[in-house]
Amino acid sequence: MNEAEREYPAQSGTTFAKGLLIGSLIGAAAALLFAPKPGRDLRSDLSDKVGAATDKTKGAASTIGLKAKDTASVVGDKAKSAAGVVSDKATTLAQSVSEKTSNVIQSVRKNGADVAESVSDASADVGETVKNASADVANEAVKADKEVMKETADKAKEAQEEMKSKNSGSPTSEKPVL
Repeated sequence: MNEAEREYPAQSGTTFAKGLLIGSLIGAAAALLFAPKPGRDLRSDLSDKVGAATDKTKGAASTIGLKAKDTASVVGDKAKSAAGVVSDKATTLAQSVSEKTSNVIQSVRKNGADVAESVSDASADVGETVKNASADVANEAVKADKEVMKETADKAKEAQEEMKSKNSGSPTSEKPVL
């Protein structure tokens, strides 16, 4: 197998057919030229053979042309059909993508509204909890203040009584200033 046949395997059959045809024609011409006939008969035979070969070549070319035309028509029809199918599939795919995108957008909007509502509710709950905690802290501060004031008053009374008791036992009757 030569390099051309390896590179172009589909052409190897046509190359063989061309070689066979050319070889046949050369062989026929050589046989006629070396045949033992007079010149006039040989020329007549050559003319007849060339005419026959020309007619066969024209017939083959016509047949090949018609087959090529039919094949091109079939291929064109199939290409149009395939293009139509591809177009329909592309349109269907585009519609499907559009619908899915619309569904996703609606879902995102709905979920966004749900999240916003949840955040709003949580914010209100946090605000209420903070308000209640602030009130509790204020109440506890008031209680603690009252307890501190009471303890301070009690300690002041104790200190005053202690001072009185110390002053009552002293030789001077001066009272300490508070």
